[in-house]
Amino acid sequence: MFVGHEAIGLAGRAKTPWISLGTWLMAVQFLDLLWPIFLLLGWEHVRIAPGITKLCPFDFYDYPISHSLVGALGWSVVFAVGYLFLGRSERALRSRGALLLGAGVFSHWLLDLIVHRRDLPILPHGPYVGLGLWKSTAELWIEGALYVAGIALYLRATRSRDAIGRWGLWVLLVLMAAMWLSGPFSPPPSDVRTLAWGGLVVGWLIPLWGWWVDRHRARV
Repeated sequence: MFVGHEAIGLAGRAKTPWISLGTWLMAVQFLDLLWPIFLLLGWEHVRIAPGITKLCPFDFYDYPISHSLVGALGWSVVFAVGYLFLGRSERALRSRGALLLGAGVFSHWLLDLIVHRRDLPILPHGPYVGLGLWKSTAELWIEGALYVAGIALYLRATRSRDAIGRWGLWVLLVLMAAMWLSGPFSPPPSDVRTLAWGGLVVGWLIPLWGWWVDRHRARV
């Protein structure tokens, strides 16, 4: 999943106006922001295996730090505590925001559970779970519907202050949709290192872009 995660971020921002869209997009993709770093460090591993599922050409055979259930819970706590101490809102809102952002981080694992093969570890080395929706193109319709719903909630809760808030947002939304749709219909990366660097650059660009455009939008 990709825009399905971002849909949770858009919806979360709509319900918590004191938290930036950039922070929400970072939270819901936090496990995937860490994953390419761990790939480059050699701490986790993946195989490029076209055809392993209909929609995703990767064999996620070793990612216990970023994507095990216990790992996801741990990273959720780390993110929540980080926001609790670094957030700029008043204490009550920071506390509430920390809990919601922590849940946002963990939502990544729950959505991955729906689409992945049985490759998501509960503990670092198993047992493994996954409902395998990537085996069917129905996943595209389900994820697309989630994304549209997230966009609708965000647009209902905010309005643009200027051209950046309007067009910068739409460029971001269209770019994320294009990246999502290109995955199943374009050749996979040539090697794991290319995959990791691409994920690292694009993954961290999106929250920064979200933070930028959100500063140019106001609460309705």
